[in-house]
Amino acid sequence: MHSYVKNLDWILILAVIPLLVAGLLTMDSFVHNNPFFGKQLLWIGISLGIFFALSAVDFRFLRQTGVVVSLFLVFCLLLVALLVAGSVVKGARSWFDLGAFSFQPSDLLKLVVILMLAKYFSRRHIEIAHVRHILLSSVYAGIPFILVFLQPDFGSAIIIFCIWLGMIIVSGVSKKHLALVFLIALISFGVLWAFVFHDYQKARILTFLHPLTDIHGAGYNAYQSTIAVGSGGLFGKGVGYGTQSRLKFLPEYQTDFIFAAFVEEWGFVGALGFFFLFGVVIWRILANALVGATNFEMLYGMGLAIFFMSHFVIHIGINIGLLPVTGTTIPFLSYGGSHLLTEFTGLGILMGMRRYARPAHRDAMRNEFFGI
Repeated sequence: MHSYVKNLDWILILAVIPLLVAGLLTMDSFVHNNPFFGKQLLWIGISLGIFFALSAVDFRFLRQTGVVVSLFLVFCLLLVALLVAGSVVKGARSWFDLGAFSFQPSDLLKLVVILMLAKYFSRRHIEIAHVRHILLSSVYAGIPFILVFLQPDFGSAIIIFCIWLGMIIVSGVSKKHLALVFLIALISFGVLWAFVFHDYQKARILTFLHPLTDIHGAGYNAYQSTIAVGSGGLFGKGVGYGTQSRLKFLPEYQTDFIFAAFVEEWGFVGALGFFFLFGVVIWRILANALVGATNFEMLYGMGLAIFFMSHFVIHIGINIGLLPVTGTTIPFLSYGGSHLLTEFTGLGILMGMRRYARPAHRDAMRNEFFGI
């Protein structure tokens, strides 16, 4: 028991707990006797239980190709079934309604994509510069991307793309080949824009990319979010005094726009504290990745850090009006069981891998993966 407790990254855990508390306080301040606080508290308890249970598991079995491929196929089949039998919530067929609770496969799928790409790149590390590895890895990420996009769940689809792009970069592929692939994609989009898209299709794309140009229509949510963030000032209005969230001008204040609700009540100083704690989480994930026993564990840890950073950057970008509204949660703060289970499952796997991590020369690893 002593060795198990000692093995856990307590700096990581102690950085996560205040983030969870901040989310609970922000939810509880929206309206009195709201259902979010109690349900979130329950999901936090379940997620922490899963985290500590997974921390005791030896995950070397995930190095087996058959295990990872099987997980990948199961979740792809779940997504196909979802398109047929899933429940429609807010226009997206993203959930399985199981009565007492709902399950969103696209959340856990992100971890499966990380495992799949970590397995693929770890086996081809010596020959990784070849362009075919960009194309083949894009297929592994592209299949779930398309299935999630069809729901349509644009937020999860973008996160899957970010995971693929980030892991491509850290795996050591040729940057020239990667630039060529994106150049071809950009030219293709330019051709479609010039000769295929109709005017109304172009207008929809422009409104999606710049929602604040239509604040009474598609940009209403983003506009209210920017008001909430700006009205927080330096020290915020105080817990329970955020008018945008309490008066329900701010939509989806418990999930997609909870950062705006948090900043309205805690202000710029609170946001800095949140950034610091989240930075500690990312630092500890990368620190654990750098001492991974093999390339697979190292790439998994880096992929997990990319997963968290993608959610963080996209959610905040949406909340301050810099990015299109895609319905993306922010780790540990947003309400919801599926994303909490996914986050703590990912961290639990990382802690399990930490049990058999090896001391290694960190400078050599940085040279190997980042070229510095």
